[in-house]
Amino acid sequence: MDQQTIGILLTIFVGLAAIAMVVQAGMLIGIYRSSRALQEKVVDLVPRVELLVASTHKGVEQSRKQIAEIATSATAILESAKNQIVRVEEVVVDATGRAKSQMDRVELVLDDTISRAHQTVTAVQGTVLWPIRELRGVAAGVKGALDFWTRANRPSVVQATSDEEMFI
Repeated sequence: MDQQTIGILLTIFVGLAAIAMVVQAGMLIGIYRSSRALQEKVVDLVPRVELLVASTHKGVEQSRKQIAEIATSATAILESAKNQIVRVEEVVVDATGRAKSQMDRVELVLDDTISRAHQTVTAVQGTVLWPIRELRGVAAGVKGALDFWTRANRPSVVQATSDEEMFI
């Protein structure tokens, strides 16, 4: 290659490089303009964001206070419920003990009543029924004696056979 061709090629490459630099400069100007437009929009948006942040901060602070109050109230309620449960448990234990004691007493009274009723029945049988049985025995003996004396003759063979057949 001769010197003139190399010079032309260098001129073409330098021209292309210059064009590329001009295009880059144009693009930088376009980026600068769009960043300026974006900056103006952001500047307009900043006060709104600051208000939003401030109100959010106030809301968070109020929520913290309310949450702290709720936590305190919940702790007090839980403590009160715990105390009430302990009291109820004491009452139930006391009532159970008393009921058990009363059931033991009722059982003793029932046992005593049953033994007294048994003694009464035994006494009635011994004092009332035994003499009645003795009187029936005496009456049966007197009746047998009277039957024997009123019957002067002996039983007939037919009657005696009939009596024996009854026992066979």
